[in-house]
Amino acid sequence: MLMGMVRWIGIGLMAGSLGGCLEITGPQTETVQPVAAVAPQDNPYVGRSDNGFEIPTIPIEEISEPFRRQVVDFATAEVPGTIIINPGARQLHLILPDGKALRYGIAVGRAGFEWAGVAQVTSRQLWPTWTPPKEMIVRRPELAKWENGQPGGPTNPLGARALYLTTNGIDYGYRIHGTPEWESIGSNASSGCIRMINQDVIDLFGRAVDGAKVVVLNADGTYPTTLKLPPKPPAPKVLAKAVVEQEVIAPAAIAPEVPAIITPALPPDPLGAGPF
Repeated sequence: MLMGMVRWIGIGLMAGSLGGCLEITGPQTETVQPVAAVAPQDNPYVGRSDNGFEIPTIPIEEISEPFRRQVVDFATAEVPGTIIINPGARQLHLILPDGKALRYGIAVGRAGFEWAGVAQVTSRQLWPTWTPPKEMIVRRPELAKWENGQPGGPTNPLGARALYLTTNGIDYGYRIHGTPEWESIGSNASSGCIRMINQDVIDLFGRAVDGAKVVVLNADGTYPTTLKLPPKPPAPKVLAKAVVEQEVIAPAAIAPEVPAIITPALPPDPLGAGPF
């Protein structure tokens, strides 16, 4: 039955109305992905050791209910294993069989709200290295120590896992990743693209597979018909060289005319040393 599901197609007429968008081209595979069974948990955010790092427990009551990991009803024609991201609702759904989905809370930065389209998971990394963009280092010089990459760890902005996404083989720099700042989930994060609680991104990492389809909905929750990318940020401004203005001296009171004193020219320096 699952193999016979028909792919839902967005209204193609909208494609020409979105400025600055790219058409989604290339094959979009529709294979059923294996999805691990979801066992109920009293608190999926208990602390744990992971690859030599400690992940602290998060009090589940401090996470708003819409952003807690849970199985929900979810009607879609996308096959199980597909990831659907709703930036406006700050939620990510991993499609399960039988009209269900595993829902996670996310945080979305400005770039995330301006990104919509279809991508694929092309690689996954445990405790990934984070390299700040040059533009960020200009704004925050203290990050220059990580210009060659910050090793993975509890304070790394990419958190415990990262899923790297491409569209038609092109890496536009978008990631699904963890974060040590779990309080930001459900909000507009100041940086990053799609960030998740570390316990959640570990769970997603273990269920998603390389090649999985990722659908990023438009900011209003509608299905994308084009690849929409945010405009490139402006180049960092370079401070202009300071212009040293000549000192302006107010003219003194007119003094009586004094005859000019003529100083005779000095003979050439025998050592050939000119003026400094």
